Amino acid sequence: MRLPDENPAIAIRREAQRIGIASIGFSPLQPQEKAIARISGMIEEKRHGEMRYLETGISERADPSQLLPGVKTIISAALCYNRPEYHAPAPGTARISRYAVIDDYHRVVRSKLEELLSFIRTICDQPVQAVIAVDSSPVLEKAWAESAGIGKTGKNTLLNTTASGSYVFLGELLIDREIHDPAQELPNRCGACRNCIESCPTGALLEPGKLDARRCISYLTIELKREFTPEESRMVGTWLFGCDLCQESCPGNRSRKPAPEGLFTLKKELLDITPEDILNLTGSGFRKLFLGTPIYRIGLKRLKRNARAVLDNLSSSSSVQAPQKGNSSSANDEQ
Repeated sequence: MRLPDENPAIAIRREAQRIGIASIGFSPLQPQEKAIARISGMIEEKRHGEMRYLETGISERADPSQLLPGVKTIISAALCYNRPEYHAPAPGTARISRYAVIDDYHRVVRSKLEELLSFIRTICDQPVQAVIAVDSSPVLEKAWAESAGIGKTGKNTLLNTTASGSYVFLGELLIDREIHDPAQELPNRCGACRNCIESCPTGALLEPGKLDARRCISYLTIELKREFTPEESRMVGTWLFGCDLCQESCPGNRSRKPAPEGLFTLKKELLDITPEDILNLTGSGFRKLFLGTPIYRIGLKRLKRNARAVLDNLSSSSSVQAPQKGNSSSANDEQ
């Protein structure tokens, strides 16, 4: 039964907040030409590296009705993962992106969207057909989140939300019911700031909003499946998995509320891990330490590849170092 005298969007927002979703918005089905053009341009210029999955499913990305025939509304949700206990590692240790030292987000985000869907079905007077999309589905999550008014894509290509900055996981709920809640156009908050571009030690941000994944530390340590070239090994620096430099430099991430208590559990033992710790791991040790985290998905072989690069870079001065703020050696200057 629908709640009396209340816009369903209001009730859904209230429930989303109650279960720990930081931001939520609603978008009607609409073309996303800009997002498709960005992906197509990246593929045409070979900036996507070896992420072959981007070359397929473009028609599905452009048309959510291929995932859910009759879809009327895309509900975008953002869950904050920034934990106050997170701290930069001690010298001689390996860095891990803060999103990877907590529970695997696929499970958590899907669980929250399932809770939200159950609630939606209780307030609708007709059956609701739905599809939940979390990262691995061919959905233009940043584009839909922008359309829903959750945030704005920054110069580092990440969505910067009003509530939680860019330290968020995104998920979508495609439903075959119309929910009217017009999103207000958000201003571009980046302005003249170039912190993210100048903080990238490898020059992966060619210009505002234009990423060369082949030079991105996150791509190298997570997506790339083969062994590193000598140059790629140096570019990794001390990052064992992922990279947060463009986010850490962003003013939009300062003074933001942390993730709700209990939403994600921080694995503190991963904060000060050394490359030697990784190289000494057995298969069972790897499972014990990383099962249930995003790191488990790349496997021990690739994690040891990353650890060898980090160890080499810690013992030499050959790794790429992040430029200081204001340094003229920005990504644009280097290209």
